[in-house]
Amino acid sequence: ATDQTVAAEPAPSVTALPDPAGFTWTALVGGFQRPLDIQHAGDDRLFVVEQRGVVWVLEGGALRSEPFLDISDRVNDGANEQGLLGLAFHPGYASNGLLFVNYTDERGDTVIARYQVSTDPDRANPDSEDVLLRIAQPYANHNGGGLAFGPDGTLYIATGDGGSAGDPQGNGQRLDTLLGKILRIDVNAGDRYAIPGDNPFVGSAARGEIWAYGLRNPWRFSFDALTGDLWIGDVGQSAWEEVDFQAAGTPGGVNYGWNLREGNHAYSNGSTAGLADPVAEYAHSDGCSVTGGVVVRTSGLPEWQGVYLYGDYCSGRVWGLLQDAAGQWQSRVLFETGFNVVAFGQDQAGRVYVVDHRGGVYRLERAE
Repeated sequence: ATDQTVAAEPAPSVTALPDPAGFTWTALVGGFQRPLDIQHAGDDRLFVVEQRGVVWVLEGGALRSEPFLDISDRVNDGANEQGLLGLAFHPGYASNGLLFVNYTDERGDTVIARYQVSTDPDRANPDSEDVLLRIAQPYANHNGGGLAFGPDGTLYIATGDGGSAGDPQGNGQRLDTLLGKILRIDVNAGDRYAIPGDNPFVGSAARGEIWAYGLRNPWRFSFDALTGDLWIGDVGQSAWEEVDFQAAGTPGGVNYGWNLREGNHAYSNGSTAGLADPVAEYAHSDGCSVTGGVVVRTSGLPEWQGVYLYGDYCSGRVWGLLQDAAGQWQSRVLFETGFNVVAFGQDQAGRVYVVDHRGGVYRLERAE
């Protein structure tokens, strides 16, 4: 099942969710220690991130014997939601060799750091760390962790609300903190970074890095490789999980509602005017922790073009989500994987992968 070749132009997006019969998640490699992210650097390699602070290179279905990056000496993964949580390669990686990580340090605080590849293209230099941001974390949970470069070349960073339960510090709605947000920074300007001039709160008393707010724990987010639309999986509190959507070109400053709302449902007292509604939600009868996914854009699966796949860590369910011809959002469970679904990813060809936190990496393929 390797017929997923790359075409010059992707197939048009479908207007109905596909029948999952005839498709399967094929195991590529296993044996990882708590893997939780998978990325590509614009070439044929895949990079698998382990929570303990190690990144491995997967190429041609084979795993390199030595890690690409090992920063386990500075990563604190002592709690379930701590560790090396995210990886993003600079859009100009082929020429500048820069990569960015999101991890919790020995104090449990969030660190956004830049690294440089070494003279060996399969090894990054662990001594090249340059810390861009350090965000104090009041509790061990809700650290977010995702990183992604947007179509505009700026770096987007997902941060949780600081943890505990119910957002006791009100960080989701506060604009004087970087917690409970999607941040947007320019890593190509300034001392270590610059704040883009079109960020929504530039020139105000709010933190200029903020792009979107009202998020509880946006564990995984992604951009549609074709349209540039932003998709966010925001982990719920005790009853509802949600998926948020921001069309490309939408100005910053969107408020996704936490902790005034959990999904579409009232959570605490306060005005809910102007809040952005999720495009999908599910109750804890269907799972307990949403894992944001990716929009399928591989030419080898025309039935899936434009479908957003997302999953649940606890139930192993994988949903498909898209906007139908009438403009209505449709979401349906397509796979019962049995995995601890912790991340989705894509390779340079757009093929879709899912990471099982228990150790495996799988690819969506046509069943033979």
